[in-house]
Amino acid sequence: MNAATSGAVTTAKLHIQNLHAYYGESHILHGLSLIVRQGELVTLLGRNGAGRTTALRAIMNMVGRRIGTILINGVETLSMPAHRIAHLGVGYCPEERGIFASLTVEENLLLPPAIQPGGMSVDEIYTMFPNLAERRRSQGTRLSGGEQQMLALARILRTGADILLLDEITEGLAPVIVRRLAEVLEQLKRRGLTILLVEQNFRFAAPLADRHYLLEHGRIVEEVFAHELDTKSSMLNAYLGV
Repeated sequence: MNAATSGAVTTAKLHIQNLHAYYGESHILHGLSLIVRQGELVTLLGRNGAGRTTALRAIMNMVGRRIGTILINGVETLSMPAHRIAHLGVGYCPEERGIFASLTVEENLLLPPAIQPGGMSVDEIYTMFPNLAERRRSQGTRLSGGEQQMLALARILRTGADILLLDEITEGLAPVIVRRLAEVLEQLKRRGLTILLVEQNFRFAAPLADRHYLLEHGRIVEEVFAHELDTKSSMLNAYLGV
């Protein structure tokens, strides 16, 4: 599949072409190609083991070896270390969240360095995440899973990152928190942020996304646009069991 069929490469914030990724001798991604444009929310869908998380880690150069092309804002990043990739405006929110549990909410928010202009202020964060405002003096160990996820995302927004790589941000969370995260992602899209979302909860992702890429065995096997969800429901069910 040629990702260039999705639209002009020149409009892409993230352009991946023929990407192979390895952990040691394990070959996980087999020629992955995709495009995410400015202001889009695009999902990576697939069953467990399809290579979705590896795709995000490969973008950040957090795998053993990468072969192919990864352009971020038109800059080739294949040989870049992760911290330099971050300074191109990329924020990675891993499934394990990675907040500092011994620090308060506010201390966590004040810690991240700015990687480029445009980061949200603490007050803006508290407006977007009222739960965090209420818990600003609470240590990370005292937060619920949903509050920890909000904090992990909020820390990235503080840095000025405008390309977000989000890995399973709804996993294990209460429905009320999932709905709030959907509202936040819609706000971030309106602000022009670009989002690549790995998500097992298709019912959460479907209303938010402009496009969906389906992964199987480390390859893109289908690209589905938002307006095609109804007509391709049987195919989606076959791949995902939704």
